[in-house]
Amino acid sequence: MALKVAFQMDPVGAVNIRADSSFRLAEAAQARGHRLFHYTPDRLIFRDGRVLARGWPMTVRRVEGDHVTLGPEAEVDLADWDVVWLRQDPPFDMAYITTTHILEHIHPRTLVVNDPFWVRNSPEKLLVLRFPHLTPPTMIARELGAIRAFKAAHGDVILKPLYGNGGAGVFRLDPADRNLSALHELFTGFSREPLIVQKYLPEVADGDKRIILVDGEAVGAINRIPQPGETRSNLHAGGRAEKATLTERDRAICAAIGPVLRERGQVFVGIDVIGGWLTEINVTSPTGIQELERFDGLDVAGRVWDAIEARRRAV
Repeated sequence: MALKVAFQMDPVGAVNIRADSSFRLAEAAQARGHRLFHYTPDRLIFRDGRVLARGWPMTVRRVEGDHVTLGPEAEVDLADWDVVWLRQDPPFDMAYITTTHILEHIHPRTLVVNDPFWVRNSPEKLLVLRFPHLTPPTMIARELGAIRAFKAAHGDVILKPLYGNGGAGVFRLDPADRNLSALHELFTGFSREPLIVQKYLPEVADGDKRIILVDGEAVGAINRIPQPGETRSNLHAGGRAEKATLTERDRAICAAIGPVLRERGQVFVGIDVIGGWLTEINVTSPTGIQELERFDGLDVAGRVWDAIEARRRAV
């Protein structure tokens, strides 16, 4: 099944080919004979009822410094394509949200992965609220008094932006910390959004497990270890990836959330688990494919394409 596949993502020339999941998905698609097209989110256009994109035919190769060739710039009608990948990195802001509204006009006849309606309605730190029995104590609030009370109840907490990513703006406030008011003032000074506060899980020192799910099924996991003296384990924040195995608790978490992800068309998802507790469900632009493939010898990208091709046949 040769497909026409468009990648809506950040500039492909800047990606790290040893780590980037979008590059790996494009590489696997090309190996299957699929035709590739690349455009950036700012080049998505809605005009007279049509969803268009200005971009470039794309060929990829695993060669450092020479990993992509882009053909002549062209404007395409995405309704003529089989698959569109929604793969730009957050922030999950109004620009991001607008692209999901536009792409809804072609989905599911053109299969948008992940389903843009449910990407928009399932942000990383909000979808987990539907599974309170799987998550650590969590609160979303903007009012300082409510956040103070939560911290008083749990002593040691993590405070972070509700729509942040990559570990940016994540703070641990232990019982002796005196910075809550200043941080609240900082965050609320540039954003109208509420904050998310979670009970600190000391098990993060042993790693923040990233579990990859494909069409609702757990494929495998890596463990992300924070640097000494660092709370954040995100790879973007200097965390180190290590091989990991799925525990019974991990599988129970995946079994609970998997049907919801599958029903919502979230084909490629990365969840974060610390000490057996679910902290995030990443649907916007999850990572971890290449690390998992290296550690476990799995063809994770192939599994993703198997799921996409099965969904295309069902359309």
